[in-house]
Amino acid sequence: MASDEKKEKAPPAPKLEEILKRPVPSVAADLLKEKFPEAVEEVSYHAGEVSVRVRVERLTEICSFLKNDARTQLTLLSDLSAVDYPQDPKRFEVNYHVFSIPLKHRLRLKVRAAEGEAVPTVTGVWATADWFEREAFDMFGISFAGHPNLTRILMPDDWKGHPLRKEYPLEGYPEQHPRFR
Repeated sequence: MASDEKKEKAPPAPKLEEILKRPVPSVAADLLKEKFPEAVEEVSYHAGEVSVRVRVERLTEICSFLKNDARTQLTLLSDLSAVDYPQDPKRFEVNYHVFSIPLKHRLRLKVRAAEGEAVPTVTGVWATADWFEREAFDMFGISFAGHPNLTRILMPDDWKGHPLRKEYPLEGYPEQHPRFR
């Protein structure tokens, strides 16, 4: 065999970003697309995790379905977090991290809300949402409609502003919080 013969080249290795964004199977995501097609806005994947963004007005119904359906059994709200995108019309994103203990699978559910737009509470679905929603209210100013006790949980009651918003000054407002300095 001559050394100048063309050798087959191996295809280029996939880039890390391509690997991280590869779709993974998700019964919960498939069921949401089937049962709530008009409410599912986006399905995304990252590092083997599945995220489904849904319309905020269908949130409670979707959460109840995910918790109670035998095929999903997402009975544990392990975390609720928020993100502030001040440049977007729907500035806040609320992320619900749910887990099925018996089926050992997870899903991240997302909703977007504009400034002043209330997100429906999911305390009636998962009791753990109580303090998580209060934290998002306290730190970001996100209101949760129907929450049984939407009051500050980390900051003092007389604290001004919401410290995790992008426009909040790193050192707070000195004229408003002199006793905390």
